[in-house]
Amino acid sequence: MTTIDNDTPAKVATRQPGNDSFNLSAIGAFLRAGAVFILLAAMLIGFAVAEPAFINIGNLMSILQAVSVVAILGAGVTVTLAVGGFDLSIGAVAASSVMAASYAMIVWHLNAFATVPLVLAFGAIIGLLNAILIVRLRVPDLLATLAMMFLLSGLQLIPTAGRSISAGLILPDGSKATGAYDPAFLTIGRYSIAGTVPVSVVLTLAVAIGLFVLTERTRIGRLLFATGGNEIATRLAGASTVRLKTLAYVISSTLASLGGIIIAARVGRGDVSSGGSLLMDSVAAALIGFAVLNLRRPNVLGTIVGAVFVGVLLNGLTMLNAPYYTQDFIKGAVLVGALALTYGLGRSNP
Repeated sequence: MTTIDNDTPAKVATRQPGNDSFNLSAIGAFLRAGAVFILLAAMLIGFAVAEPAFINIGNLMSILQAVSVVAILGAGVTVTLAVGGFDLSIGAVAASSVMAASYAMIVWHLNAFATVPLVLAFGAIIGLLNAILIVRLRVPDLLATLAMMFLLSGLQLIPTAGRSISAGLILPDGSKATGAYDPAFLTIGRYSIAGTVPVSVVLTLAVAIGLFVLTERTRIGRLLFATGGNEIATRLAGASTVRLKTLAYVISSTLASLGGIIIAARVGRGDVSSGGSLLMDSVAAALIGFAVLNLRRPNVLGTIVGAVFVGVLLNGLTMLNAPYYTQDFIKGAVLVGALALTYGLGRSNP
């Protein structure tokens, strides 16, 4: 009895530090996995307290509508990141798709049911060209997609001599375009289901679910990540890395064209300045996705959360009348905080 009584406190004493270490590790893991969600919840609460109108359903849907294009483009970037690539041309593809959709209706008099497939096919072709440069000609992905970005940025200006496209457009030959936007096309960017949920938000949700299933629940998705992780091993295992990379870039550019369609349907014109910030915002959303749930790899769910994260922050700052020249700084500071929580806190010492 004496021996047992004497040993028990010693055992408790030796076990306690281990428990403390385990608790700290668990807290650190929780912080890393939920850093973005914690900051997102904090922003929602903070903005709602500072400006009650922020939390009403109309404003929340406005935020989702505003980030829908960025989320769709970011999802495309995520797929190329999965295969170890990177697509710098998505912003230019989206902007060119805005011009292409407008030109098809204003100049060629096409309706929505002809314009949408045409523009999506345009995006798929650009993705195929990117893949040929990268996979067949062995051009580094950053250089290939950067060259395509410059090519498209110039190409979109040629048919209209640098003018934006709207009804009554004067063409380079002096004639006047007599077409108009198809009302059915405009519903893509302007109509809300039941007067609440914008169509663009529904499209974003459909893209997110489709890509999530593809990348996380199918053999093709596993092979995409395997290609990015170890291309040689994937090839030796019998998978066609050429086809997988081609698929990734075609998906990326097609989604960029879908984003361009939504922009064109929202603004109702082919603006030559459209898509200016889409590249950086979509890449930021995709990279923030690495921090979501501490996955530390490209993932569609994380990208969508990243896009919403940035959208909530910018909308809240705007509603609080924060000076526009401070918004990028604040956005960067918050993002640095989220990434620091994910990659720094809770990491065990060697």
